[in-house]
Amino acid sequence: MKSAYQRILLKISGEALMGERSYGIDTDVAEAVGREIKAVHALGVEIAIVVGGGNIFRGVSKSAGNMDRSSADYIGMLATVMNAVVLQDALEKLNVFTRVMSAVDIPQLAEPFIRRRAIRHLEKKRVVIFAAGTGNPFFTTDSAAALRALEIKADIILKGTKVDGIYTADPMTNPDAKRFERISYQEVLEKQLKVMDASSISLCMDNNLPIMVFNMRETGNIIKAVKGDLKIGTLVSVNGKAQKAG
Repeated sequence: MKSAYQRILLKISGEALMGERSYGIDTDVAEAVGREIKAVHALGVEIAIVVGGGNIFRGVSKSAGNMDRSSADYIGMLATVMNAVVLQDALEKLNVFTRVMSAVDIPQLAEPFIRRRAIRHLEKKRVVIFAAGTGNPFFTTDSAAALRALEIKADIILKGTKVDGIYTADPMTNPDAKRFERISYQEVLEKQLKVMDASSISLCMDNNLPIMVFNMRETGNIIKAVKGDLKIGTLVSVNGKAQKAG
């Protein structure tokens, strides 16, 4: 089965790179993620990635203490650069050409983000990892994912999480929570479902950019998401009337 999309943006949380650890990076997990990305790449799909930094530092976390929010967010951006370089290393060891592009100027580690150059890398079938969020404090990496996906004209955002989609309530604490197979942006906002922050959902809604939320801890799910398998997650779109999974 071929890919349902030509160009995707994969959003990976920093926590996804922790594995079973409570902090930091598990390089074995990074390698496993790299192998899945390589399998998607082999289908001819153009892949861009936005990686978070919550496994190291998050601007609104307890670790930030009473720091100034802007300063804390900039430190969080540096954490995403660290994760991006780890993921780049994992991919290049698998012979997948990869470029890290940072919204904060760190020429020794990454190229500066230039939209046309990013698109050119994708056209040459290089995996592009966008680091340092949007380069601005008060914006999450979810907002960065929505922004970069629109800038590169991605067909969809694939948001890898630790649960298999969007639920009526937190499935970790509520066994009666029901999973949606499809749902609209408007319903996500109205129900205040914790998928992505409201600004990123609104940006996707305004530009009709679909979002697929799926569990990336299950091996093989990234390639299933690329092939459009709704059994592994939830599709958020403009006309995706709420439909619970059977």
